[in-house]
Amino acid sequence: MSVSFEVTRARPGVSGGKYPADCPTRVVLNHVTSRWGVLILLALEQGSRRWGELHREIEGISEKMLASTLRTFEADGIVHREAQPTIPPRVDYSLTPRGQEIAARLLPLMDWITDNADDIVSGR
Repeated sequence: MSVSFEVTRARPGVSGGKYPADCPTRVVLNHVTSRWGVLILLALEQGSRRWGELHREIEGISEKMLASTLRTFEADGIVHREAQPTIPPRVDYSLTPRGQEIAARLLPLMDWITDNADDIVSGR
């Protein structure tokens, strides 16, 4: 007779067997994994960027969404905003150590998506 044991691993964000609606992880998950959030993090993972560079690099993002996402990331401690006292004003955005850690964790997911996107989309 064979006995198998299923080992269940505690899932991050789970409390009492549920994903609670008021869990702070939902807020962070929403910020980080939004379509634009992921792309901004990946762009900044390559190095510091000016606002205009990000806007050109991330095709399809509106000015409003870029500004809003950058403000959110700055408030979350994920992105550092540095304004230079020049004329015209220069503002650079870069990842904080927390932002660098998040981006590093997103890279394997994006690698998987890149490897599989064509098959998934063409299989529709």
